[in-house]
Amino acid sequence: MDSVIPNPNPPYTRIGTSDLTVYPLNLGGNVFGWTADEAESFAVLDAYAAAGGNFLDTADGYSHWVPGNSGGESEEIIGRWFASRGNRTGIVLATKIGRFPGLSGLRPETIRRAVDNSLSRLGTDWIDLLYTHFDDESVPVSDIVTTLDELVRAGKVRHIAASNISAERLAASLEFSEREGLARYVAIQPHYNLLSRDSYEGPLAELAARHGLAALPYYALASGFLTGKYRPGTAVDSARAERAADYLKDERALRVLDALDKVAAETGAEHATVALAWLRQQPTVAAPIASARTPQQLPALLASTTLELTPEQLGLLTTASA
Repeated sequence: MDSVIPNPNPPYTRIGTSDLTVYPLNLGGNVFGWTADEAESFAVLDAYAAAGGNFLDTADGYSHWVPGNSGGESEEIIGRWFASRGNRTGIVLATKIGRFPGLSGLRPETIRRAVDNSLSRLGTDWIDLLYTHFDDESVPVSDIVTTLDELVRAGKVRHIAASNISAERLAASLEFSEREGLARYVAIQPHYNLLSRDSYEGPLAELAARHGLAALPYYALASGFLTGKYRPGTAVDSARAERAADYLKDERALRVLDALDKVAAETGAEHATVALAWLRQQPTVAAPIASARTPQQLPALLASTTLELTPEQLGLLTTASA
Protein backbone atom coordinates (compact mmCIF):
# COMPACT_ATOMS: atom_id res chain seq x y z
CA MET A 1 0.00 0.00 0.00
CA ASP A 2 1.35 3.42 -0.89
CA SER A 3 -1.56 5.56 0.19
CA VAL A 4 -3.87 5.81 3.15
CA ILE A 5 -7.44 4.78 2.39
CA PRO A 6 -10.09 6.43 4.59
CA ASN A 7 -12.01 3.88 6.63
CA PRO A 8 -15.75 4.69 6.76
CA ASN A 9 -16.22 2.38 9.75
CA PRO A 10 -13.05 2.52 11.83
CA PRO A 11 -12.84 0.24 14.87
CA TYR A 12 -12.82 2.00 18.22
CA THR A 13 -12.09 0.92 21.75
CA ARG A 14 -12.59 2.42 25.20
CA ILE A 15 -9.71 3.45 27.43
CA GLY A 16 -10.17 1.57 30.68
CA THR A 17 -13.02 2.88 32.81
CA SER A 18 -12.97 6.32 31.15
CA ASP A 19 -15.43 7.77 28.65
CA LEU A 20 -12.68 8.11 26.03
CA THR A 21 -13.36 6.11 22.86
CA VAL A 22 -10.31 5.87 20.63
CA TYR A 23 -8.90 4.38 17.48
CA PRO A 24 -6.87 1.30 18.50
CA LEU A 25 -3.65 2.66 17.00
CA ASN A 26 -2.33 5.57 19.07
CA LEU A 27 -0.31 7.86 16.78
CA GLY A 28 2.96 8.78 18.44
CA GLY A 29 4.08 12.40 18.22
CA ASN A 30 7.71 11.87 19.25
CA VAL A 31 8.89 12.28 15.65
CA PHE A 32 7.20 15.66 15.18
CA GLY A 33 9.94 18.26 15.29
CA TRP A 34 12.59 15.53 15.20
CA THR A 35 12.65 13.29 12.11
CA ALA A 36 9.51 14.94 10.67
CA ASP A 37 9.41 18.69 10.14
CA GLU A 38 6.16 20.63 10.44
CA ALA A 39 4.99 20.05 6.87
CA GLU A 40 5.73 16.33 7.11
CA SER A 41 4.06 16.14 10.51
CA PHE A 42 0.91 17.82 9.16
CA ALA A 43 0.84 15.34 6.27
CA VAL A 44 1.02 12.38 8.68
CA LEU A 45 -1.62 13.88 10.99
CA ASP A 46 -3.95 14.59 8.06
CA ALA A 47 -3.58 11.06 6.69
CA TYR A 48 -4.13 9.47 10.10
CA ALA A 49 -7.28 11.53 10.71
CA ALA A 50 -8.59 10.82 7.19
CA ALA A 51 -8.31 7.09 7.92
CA GLY A 52 -10.45 7.48 11.04
CA GLY A 53 -7.66 7.94 13.56
CA ASN A 54 -8.51 10.14 16.54
CA PHE A 55 -5.88 9.41 19.21
CA LEU A 56 -2.61 11.38 19.50
CA ASP A 57 0.23 10.85 21.97
CA THR A 58 2.91 13.42 22.74
CA ALA A 59 4.89 14.81 25.69
CA ASP A 60 6.21 18.10 26.95
CA GLY A 61 9.81 16.92 26.53
CA TYR A 62 9.52 15.98 22.83
CA SER A 63 11.99 16.60 21.27
CA HIS A 64 14.54 18.31 23.49
CA TRP A 65 17.27 15.79 22.51
CA VAL A 66 17.52 17.21 18.99
CA PRO A 67 20.27 19.80 18.53
CA GLY A 68 18.65 23.24 18.39
CA ASN A 69 15.45 22.09 20.12
CA SER A 70 14.49 23.00 23.67
CA GLY A 71 11.49 20.73 24.26
CA GLY A 72 7.81 21.22 23.47
CA GLU A 73 8.29 21.13 19.69
CA SER A 74 5.91 18.21 19.19
CA GLU A 75 3.16 19.85 21.24
CA GLU A 76 3.61 23.12 19.33
CA ILE A 77 3.28 21.37 15.96
CA ILE A 78 0.15 19.53 17.08
CA GLY A 79 -1.25 22.80 18.42
CA ARG A 80 -0.73 24.53 15.09
CA TRP A 81 -2.32 21.56 13.32
CA PHE A 82 -5.41 21.87 15.56
CA ALA A 83 -5.59 25.59 14.83
CA SER A 84 -5.27 25.16 11.06
CA ARG A 85 -7.71 22.24 10.80
CA GLY A 86 -10.24 23.30 13.44
CA ASN A 87 -10.59 19.71 14.62
CA ARG A 88 -9.62 19.77 18.30
CA THR A 89 -12.95 18.38 19.53
CA GLY A 90 -12.66 15.33 17.28
CA ILE A 91 -9.28 14.25 18.64
CA VAL A 92 -8.44 12.46 21.89
CA LEU A 93 -5.24 14.17 22.97
CA ALA A 94 -2.77 12.55 25.34
CA THR A 95 0.35 14.24 26.58
CA LYS A 96 2.90 13.59 29.30
CA ILE A 97 4.48 15.97 31.78
CA GLY A 98 7.50 15.83 34.04
CA ARG A 99 10.41 15.68 31.55
CA PHE A 100 10.60 19.21 30.18
CA PRO A 101 14.15 20.56 30.59
CA GLY A 102 14.24 22.71 33.72
CA LEU A 103 10.75 21.59 34.74
CA SER A 104 11.18 17.93 35.53
CA GLY A 105 9.75 15.85 38.34
CA LEU A 106 6.30 15.68 39.89
CA ARG A 107 6.21 18.18 42.72
CA PRO A 108 2.75 19.80 42.86
CA GLU A 109 3.88 23.20 41.59
CA THR A 110 5.92 21.56 38.84
CA ILE A 111 2.86 19.59 37.69
CA ARG A 112 0.68 22.71 37.64
CA ARG A 113 3.21 24.76 35.67
CA ALA A 114 3.94 21.91 33.25
CA VAL A 115 0.26 21.41 32.45
CA ASP A 116 -0.33 25.13 31.89
CA ASN A 117 2.69 25.26 29.58
CA SER A 118 1.50 22.21 27.64
CA LEU A 119 -1.97 23.71 27.23
CA SER A 120 -0.40 26.88 25.86
CA ARG A 121 1.81 25.02 23.37
CA LEU A 122 -1.09 22.81 22.26
CA GLY A 123 -3.42 25.79 21.90
CA THR A 124 -6.20 24.05 23.78
CA ASP A 125 -8.16 24.45 27.00
CA TRP A 126 -8.03 20.79 27.98
CA ILE A 127 -5.99 17.60 27.79
CA ASP A 128 -8.03 14.42 27.37
CA LEU A 129 -5.48 12.07 28.93
CA LEU A 130 -2.60 13.39 31.03
CA TYR A 131 0.30 11.10 31.96
CA THR A 132 3.00 11.50 34.51
CA HIS A 133 5.87 10.68 32.15
CA PHE A 134 8.15 9.10 34.74
CA ASP A 135 7.33 8.49 38.37
CA ASP A 136 9.06 10.75 40.89
CA GLU A 137 9.55 8.67 44.02
CA SER A 138 10.78 11.71 45.94
CA VAL A 139 7.17 12.93 45.97
CA PRO A 140 4.45 11.08 47.93
CA VAL A 141 1.72 9.59 45.76
CA SER A 142 -0.78 11.57 47.83
CA ASP A 143 0.74 14.86 46.62
CA ILE A 144 0.82 13.73 43.00
CA VAL A 145 -2.73 12.38 42.92
CA THR A 146 -4.18 15.34 44.82
CA THR A 147 -2.59 17.77 42.36
CA LEU A 148 -3.81 15.80 39.35
CA ASP A 149 -7.30 15.71 40.87
CA GLU A 150 -7.22 19.51 41.16
CA LEU A 151 -6.47 19.75 37.43
CA VAL A 152 -9.38 17.43 36.61
CA ARG A 153 -11.73 19.45 38.79
CA ALA A 154 -10.50 22.65 37.12
CA GLY A 155 -11.39 21.24 33.70
CA LYS A 156 -7.84 21.35 32.40
CA VAL A 157 -7.57 17.55 32.30
CA ARG A 158 -10.28 14.97 31.63
CA HIS A 159 -8.51 11.79 32.75
CA ILE A 160 -5.16 10.88 34.29
CA ALA A 161 -2.69 8.09 33.60
CA ALA A 162 0.83 6.98 34.46
CA SER A 163 3.86 5.98 32.41
CA ASN A 164 7.02 4.33 33.69
CA ILE A 165 5.76 3.54 37.18
CA SER A 166 6.30 0.54 39.43
CA ALA A 167 3.49 -1.80 40.44
CA GLU A 168 3.98 -0.75 44.06
CA ARG A 169 3.61 2.97 43.38
CA LEU A 170 0.71 2.41 40.99
CA ALA A 171 -1.10 0.32 43.61
CA ALA A 172 -0.50 3.00 46.25
CA SER A 173 -1.81 5.71 43.90
CA LEU A 174 -4.98 3.77 43.08
CA GLU A 175 -5.60 3.00 46.73
CA PHE A 176 -5.20 6.67 47.69
CA SER A 177 -7.56 7.80 44.92
CA GLU A 178 -10.21 5.32 46.01
CA ARG A 179 -9.89 6.10 49.70
CA GLU A 180 -10.07 9.87 49.19
CA GLY A 181 -12.59 9.88 46.36
CA LEU A 182 -10.17 11.57 43.93
CA ALA A 183 -9.45 11.16 40.24
CA ARG A 184 -7.81 7.81 39.55
CA TYR A 185 -5.54 6.57 36.82
CA VAL A 186 -7.45 5.01 33.91
CA ALA A 187 -4.45 3.93 31.86
CA ILE A 188 -0.81 3.01 31.98
CA GLN A 189 1.84 3.53 29.31
CA PRO A 190 4.46 0.79 29.64
CA HIS A 191 7.49 -0.13 27.54
CA TYR A 192 6.02 -3.25 25.97
CA ASN A 193 6.49 -5.15 22.71
CA LEU A 194 7.48 -8.58 21.41
CA LEU A 195 11.07 -7.99 22.56
CA SER A 196 10.32 -6.22 25.85
CA ARG A 197 7.80 -8.15 27.88
CA ASP A 198 9.22 -8.61 31.37
CA SER A 199 8.75 -5.01 32.53
CA TYR A 200 4.99 -5.15 31.98
CA GLU A 201 3.82 -8.75 32.07
CA GLY A 202 3.47 -9.84 35.68
CA PRO A 203 2.57 -7.61 38.64
CA LEU A 204 2.01 -4.44 36.59
CA ALA A 205 -0.27 -6.09 34.02
CA GLU A 206 -2.12 -7.98 36.76
CA LEU A 207 -2.71 -4.72 38.61
CA ALA A 208 -3.98 -3.05 35.43
CA ALA A 209 -6.37 -5.93 34.78
CA ARG A 210 -7.65 -5.94 38.36
CA HIS A 211 -8.41 -2.22 38.35
CA GLY A 212 -9.66 -1.93 34.77
CA LEU A 213 -6.73 0.16 33.49
CA ALA A 214 -5.94 0.19 29.79
CA ALA A 215 -2.38 -0.36 28.60
CA LEU A 216 -1.13 1.92 25.82
CA PRO A 217 2.39 0.57 25.13
CA TYR A 218 5.25 2.68 23.82
CA TYR A 219 8.19 1.38 21.74
CA ALA A 220 5.55 -0.93 20.29
CA LEU A 221 7.81 -1.68 17.30
CA ALA A 222 11.08 -1.83 19.28
CA SER A 223 12.55 1.31 17.68
CA GLY A 224 11.59 -0.02 14.27
CA PHE A 225 13.22 -3.46 14.56
CA LEU A 226 9.85 -5.21 14.41
CA THR A 227 9.15 -3.71 10.99
CA GLY A 228 11.42 -6.45 9.63
CA LYS A 229 13.70 -4.12 7.71
CA TYR A 230 16.67 -4.69 10.00
CA ARG A 231 18.56 -7.81 8.93
CA PRO A 232 22.12 -9.06 9.42
CA GLY A 233 24.37 -7.29 6.92
CA THR A 234 21.68 -4.76 5.94
CA ALA A 235 22.17 -1.02 6.51
CA VAL A 236 19.09 1.11 7.19
CA ASP A 237 19.03 4.90 6.90
CA SER A 238 17.12 5.91 10.02
CA ALA A 239 17.67 8.04 13.11
CA ARG A 240 16.85 4.91 15.12
CA ALA A 241 19.03 2.52 13.12
CA GLU A 242 21.75 2.13 15.74
CA ARG A 243 19.28 1.28 18.52
CA ALA A 244 17.26 -1.07 16.34
CA ALA A 245 20.35 -2.81 14.96
CA ASP A 246 21.42 -3.68 18.52
CA TYR A 247 18.63 -6.25 18.57
CA LEU A 248 20.46 -8.23 15.87
CA LYS A 249 22.98 -9.25 18.54
CA ASP A 250 20.18 -11.00 20.48
CA GLU A 251 19.34 -14.58 19.51
CA ARG A 252 15.80 -14.12 20.80
CA ALA A 253 15.28 -11.15 18.46
CA LEU A 254 16.28 -13.31 15.52
CA ARG A 255 13.76 -15.95 16.63
CA VAL A 256 11.06 -13.26 16.75
CA LEU A 257 12.08 -12.04 13.30
CA ASP A 258 11.74 -15.60 11.97
CA ALA A 259 8.28 -15.93 13.56
CA LEU A 260 7.24 -12.58 12.08
CA ASP A 261 8.40 -13.78 8.67
CA LYS A 262 6.16 -16.84 8.97
CA VAL A 263 3.06 -14.98 10.17
CA ALA A 264 3.52 -12.18 7.64
CA ALA A 265 3.67 -14.78 4.86
CA GLU A 266 0.53 -16.50 6.17
CA THR A 267 -1.50 -13.30 6.53
CA GLY A 268 -0.10 -11.27 3.66
CA ALA A 269 0.42 -8.47 6.18
CA GLU A 270 3.56 -6.44 6.76
CA HIS A 271 5.80 -7.26 9.72
CA ALA A 272 4.87 -4.04 11.53
CA THR A 273 1.19 -4.89 11.11
CA VAL A 274 1.70 -8.33 12.62
CA ALA A 275 3.81 -7.06 15.54
CA LEU A 276 1.23 -4.40 16.42
CA ALA A 277 -1.66 -6.85 16.04
CA TRP A 278 0.05 -9.26 18.47
CA LEU A 279 0.41 -6.42 20.97
CA ARG A 280 -3.17 -5.19 20.54
CA GLN A 281 -4.47 -8.71 21.22
CA GLN A 282 -2.66 -8.99 24.56
CA PRO A 283 -4.69 -8.68 27.79
CA THR A 284 -5.33 -5.07 28.95
CA VAL A 285 -3.85 -3.50 25.78
CA ALA A 286 -6.18 -0.95 24.18
CA ALA A 287 -4.03 0.86 21.62
CA PRO A 288 -0.31 0.44 20.94
CA ILE A 289 1.61 3.64 20.22
CA ALA A 290 3.46 3.86 16.92
CA SER A 291 4.80 6.81 14.97
CA ALA A 292 5.28 7.57 11.29
CA ARG A 293 7.59 10.07 9.60
CA THR A 294 5.62 10.01 6.34
CA PRO A 295 2.08 9.13 5.26
CA GLN A 296 3.55 6.20 3.32
CA GLN A 297 4.50 4.54 6.62
CA LEU A 298 0.95 4.72 7.98
CA PRO A 299 -0.90 1.94 6.14
CA ALA A 300 1.08 -0.86 7.81
CA LEU A 301 0.34 0.66 11.21
CA LEU A 302 -3.35 1.24 10.55
CA ALA A 303 -3.84 -2.27 9.18
CA SER A 304 -2.98 -3.67 12.62
CA THR A 305 -6.30 -2.41 13.98
CA THR A 306 -8.27 -4.97 11.98
CA LEU A 307 -5.81 -7.87 11.64
CA GLU A 308 -6.93 -10.69 13.95
CA LEU A 309 -4.18 -13.25 14.45
CA THR A 310 -5.20 -16.85 15.02
CA PRO A 311 -4.43 -18.56 18.34
CA GLU A 312 -1.69 -20.51 16.52
CA GLN A 313 -0.11 -17.33 15.15
CA LEU A 314 -0.29 -15.60 18.52
CA GLY A 315 1.26 -18.66 20.12
CA LEU A 316 4.09 -18.80 17.62
CA LEU A 317 5.02 -15.16 18.26
CA THR A 318 4.60 -15.47 22.03
CA THR A 319 6.81 -18.56 22.19
CA ALA A 320 9.49 -17.03 19.98
CA SER A 321 9.62 -13.92 22.17
CA ALA A 322 9.66 -15.75 25.51
